[in-house]
Amino acid sequence: MTIARPCPLRTAILARREELVLLTQELIRIPTLNPPGRDYRRICDFLAARLEAGGWDCTLIRATGSPGDCEAYPRWNLIARHKGGRAGDCVHFNSHHDVVEVGHGWTRDPFAGAVEGDKIYGRGACDMKGGLAASIIAAEAFVALYPDHAGTVEISATADEESGGYGGVAYLAEQGHFAHVDHVIIPEPLYKDSICLGHRGVWWAEIETQGRIAHGSMPFLGDCAVRHMGAVLDEMERSLWPLLAGKHTDMPVIPEGARSSTLNINAIHGGAPEPPEGFTGLPAPCVPDRCRITIDRRFLIEEDIAAVKAEITALLERVRAMRPEFTYEIRDLFEVLPSMTARDAPVVRTTAQAIEAVLGQAPRYVVSPGTYDQKHIDRIGKLDNCIAYGPGELHLAHQPDEWIGITDMVDSAHVMALVLQELLA
Repeated sequence: MTIARPCPLRTAILARREELVLLTQELIRIPTLNPPGRDYRRICDFLAARLEAGGWDCTLIRATGSPGDCEAYPRWNLIARHKGGRAGDCVHFNSHHDVVEVGHGWTRDPFAGAVEGDKIYGRGACDMKGGLAASIIAAEAFVALYPDHAGTVEISATADEESGGYGGVAYLAEQGHFAHVDHVIIPEPLYKDSICLGHRGVWWAEIETQGRIAHGSMPFLGDCAVRHMGAVLDEMERSLWPLLAGKHTDMPVIPEGARSSTLNINAIHGGAPEPPEGFTGLPAPCVPDRCRITIDRRFLIEEDIAAVKAEITALLERVRAMRPEFTYEIRDLFEVLPSMTARDAPVVRTTAQAIEAVLGQAPRYVVSPGTYDQKHIDRIGKLDNCIAYGPGELHLAHQPDEWIGITDMVDSAHVMALVLQELLA
């Protein structure tokens, strides 16, 4: 890619710097918390009003019947489209508009969008409203300079990525909204000098140990499911985690620790049920007859998901051999296979050239430790010419005092605009 000096797109992006800051702040100030799915329609309406004023065709799509969709919290998505004057490819920027819970430890208002120096603070600033704003500014700058561009530019703001994406990109892919798309960039926060080719696989499951209820003063008459789960956890410590630590991948996963297989215990529940809000009494004395854990197993492209599941079954059978009274159930909750776009894919090559032109260095090629909406574009949409590229530092996602760098957003917007110039101008 040869970039003229001075670069008109760079000049156009820099002229929109303050607009980029304001747009990011406005997005942060719409608290699209998931769960339960607040203000999804509000943020889609806000973006549609902005983009329609600039000549974009906007469509709001509710993912009716998807997980979580209800009248109180409908799952709304936006697709904005700008068609050029000539035939050509379709370049699609996809960002999720939902954010995770605020959590504790903040020293700033999580929904104020405060600017301090080169940083904008707020829940979702990094993951990924800063990336959404950067893609909008990039597309608007490109269209202003090349109104008669070839092909089509699309921008989507989609629901529920933080809870699997089934009310967002998965629904849109199932409805055929990616069938005409040629290139996808997802502005997830994976560093402005890096191209994210894909992600590891994931399997979520619930393991339940089973026992027999009895009076807590006579535990010998019951069978404690929590003790059985303790034996399961002990076997995980003894055999499973060392096994996973010894598995390594050639995928360029970041951070380094994620190049091995991992397992996290997301939750554990056993014994007396959670009391209703406002209850101040003591729990009843019972031997618990059920205990459940939710596991989050991240696996590598070299692993087979059937083998991943078989490891857990084999572990539980080892516990059963040591505890003849032990019974259990495993319930699948969620699974995604690993995904990785080839380095010679058109969107990868073009973005690499743009990064080198803007930053003066060759890009890093990375893979995300966790999944994102590329899984649905790849598996359901059948489009493997997809990457994640956007501003932000991965470790800031979901943290208190989350922030996005303004200079990083400007540079990433310039990269995205150059991709459009190369593919469509």
